[in-house]
Amino acid sequence: MPSLKDLKNRIASVKSTRKITKAMQMVAAAKLRRAQDAAEAARPYADKMADVVNGLAASVAGSETAPKLLAGTGSDQTHLLVVMTAERGLCGGFNSSIVKIARYRAEKLIKEGKTVKILTVGKKGREQLKRDLSAHMVDHVDLSDVKRVGFENASDISKKVLEMFDAGEFDVATIFYSRFESVISQVPTPQQIIPAVVPEDAQTDALYEYEPSEEAILEDLLPRSVTTQIFTALLENAASEQGARMSAMDNATRNAGDMIDKLTTVYNRSRQAAITKELIEIISGAEAL
Repeated sequence: MPSLKDLKNRIASVKSTRKITKAMQMVAAAKLRRAQDAAEAARPYADKMADVVNGLAASVAGSETAPKLLAGTGSDQTHLLVVMTAERGLCGGFNSSIVKIARYRAEKLIKEGKTVKILTVGKKGREQLKRDLSAHMVDHVDLSDVKRVGFENASDISKKVLEMFDAGEFDVATIFYSRFESVISQVPTPQQIIPAVVPEDAQTDALYEYEPSEEAILEDLLPRSVTTQIFTALLENAASEQGARMSAMDNATRNAGDMIDKLTTVYNRSRQAAITKELIEIISGAEAL
C-alpha cells in the first residue's frame, strides 16, 4: 500500500497532467477550425481541377503524343511512396494509421519484386518507417518550422517528385495521407498521382475545340494537378492531425480525471485507516495505564 505522501504526490502529478492535456485540447480545437476551413475550401478547386484533367486526358489517353505524366513510362517496376505525417505526436493513431497503409503497400510491392522508394513528409512518419524500411528511404521534407501549410510547401514537394520522375527515378508515385471527415473520423488514404489516373467513365470534352491542342494543355496542366493534389493532401492532413489531437487530449483529460477520483478514494481510505489506527493505539495506551 503506497504511503499517504506518495498518494498525495501522485494525485498532484495527475492533476498537473490533466491541466496540460486540457490546454492542448483547447489549442487543438482552435487550430482545427482554421485547418478544417482550409481543407474544405480546397476540395472544390481540387475536384474541378480533376474534372478538367480527366476530360482532356480521356480524349488523348492511349495516344502516342500523350504527355508522360499521363501515359507513364510504360513500366511499373519502380514505385515512389510519398508518406505524409505530422511533425509531432500526441495525436492518437493519426500518424501510425498512415504509416500502416504505406508500410503494407511497400511490403506488398517488395514481395512482388518491385523497387520501392520512400519520400517522407513529417518527422513521425520517417521515425516509424526507418525502423524496417530505412534502405528504401530516399528523401525527407521537414515542415517543423511551418506554422501553417501553404501552397509553396506543396510546390516544393511537387518539384522534388517531378524532378525525380523526369530523371527516370521511378515509374509510379503514390501519396499517403489522412482525409478529414470529422473530429473522430480521419481516413488514411492512398492516392496515385503519377501517372495520372483517368476514371473509366470520364467523358471527353467533345463540345470544345482546344487551341493549343489537348496534349499541349495537359503538358502544362498535369504538373499543376500534381501540385494541387499534394496541397490538398497536406491540408487534409493538417485538419486530420488537429482533429485527432483534440480527440486524444479529450480522452487523456477524461482518463486523468478518472485516475484522480480513484487515487483520491484510496487516499481518503488510507487516511481514515491511519486515523483509526492512531485512535486505537491511544485508547489501548490509556487502558494500559
